[in-house]
Amino acid sequence: MGPTVLFIATLIALCGLPLRASEEDALAISETIQLRHLPFGGILDPMFAAPDSDQIIGYTRCGDSAIWTGHYLAAESFRYKVTHSADALANVLNAERGLRALVDVTGTDLLARCLVPVDSPFAPGITQEEQHHGVYLGYLDRRGYFWIGDTSRDQYSGVMFGLSVAYDMVDDPLVRTEVAALTTRLVDFLRHNNWAIVMPDGGISSIFLGRADQQLTFLQVARHMNSNRFSAAYTATAMFGAVETLAPISIEVLDPSGSYFKFNLDTINLYSLIRLEGNSFFKSIYSKTYSILRNTTDDHHNAHFNMIDRALKGPNAGRDAATRLYLELWLQRPRRDVHVDLTGVYRACGENRACDPVPVEQRVTTDFLWQRSPFQLEGGGYGLIEGPGIDYILPYWMARFYGVI
Repeated sequence: MGPTVLFIATLIALCGLPLRASEEDALAISETIQLRHLPFGGILDPMFAAPDSDQIIGYTRCGDSAIWTGHYLAAESFRYKVTHSADALANVLNAERGLRALVDVTGTDLLARCLVPVDSPFAPGITQEEQHHGVYLGYLDRRGYFWIGDTSRDQYSGVMFGLSVAYDMVDDPLVRTEVAALTTRLVDFLRHNNWAIVMPDGGISSIFLGRADQQLTFLQVARHMNSNRFSAAYTATAMFGAVETLAPISIEVLDPSGSYFKFNLDTINLYSLIRLEGNSFFKSIYSKTYSILRNTTDDHHNAHFNMIDRALKGPNAGRDAATRLYLELWLQRPRRDVHVDLTGVYRACGENRACDPVPVEQRVTTDFLWQRSPFQLEGGGYGLIEGPGIDYILPYWMARFYGVI
């Protein structure tokens, strides 16, 4: 974190100044998600008739529904662990079943990006927007659904992250049974296809070749829930692949601003890979890989990454105070995708790239703030799309669980 932010965060901590980041804010965001962002079981973002209108005229960002439903499942699982509220448990079950629908609808245990009932008035707009990914027809309980293919490794990473958190944070037997069963199906599908994501027509949308870190994470999570089925596969893969986790991340950190979403994927995968590892040799390798990643992102003023770091490395007064500050600043951000242009406001070190992280409250509007480059100066939309706010409730409830708030 930069010295100015560290000074402010430390000052707040020392002076005992009140922070706005609160449970009330988190619960209000969860309520809005339930009302407007889960029309078909998975996270989607509503489009409104005008920037000042509450009339929903469509839904968008369907192609990333799986990854953010996974993050939402993680957020509500941490919330349940902290509060044991009935609402949180219901949200966990609904999110898990939304993810399961994305697997059931394909008919092959492939994970779909999203789905929409064929008779929904929003189906034409969604399928038109996502047609470049491929639109398929499937059935759930004899009802027709369009589902979106061309599934990426990103979607799998987000889903596995959510499932791993839910399994450990929610002690409800039904949740644990359903989460373990879904995880088994997802990982069995990938292993059966030699770690390729295979569409029903035989086409391959992506492959985990060269990503030992992601393969090992999925096997780690799966063996944690189903040891008899996956322990041998994990151990064999780790024996030959643990060291290979270093290479892809070492390459990715060479560009700290391009394709910034890669750092979110790396962070959530290493969170599960490291925290579930009991072998000190393997854990030392994974921790070295994480250190390479964290040495790049630790000054990016990122509440989400800070909370993963708290989970893996324990308390740090300066970092944890900064996290509380970033969450407070998040609440000052617009909830809709208004256009932001800070060109000329902050010193630039490249095209659409600030030299230093832009203040959290001024950053470009987006779906999940912590996966977007903190150096971006210009972007956004027309104020018509509402973000779900998972980028607040996930680090907030993690902060509650880990004692940062």
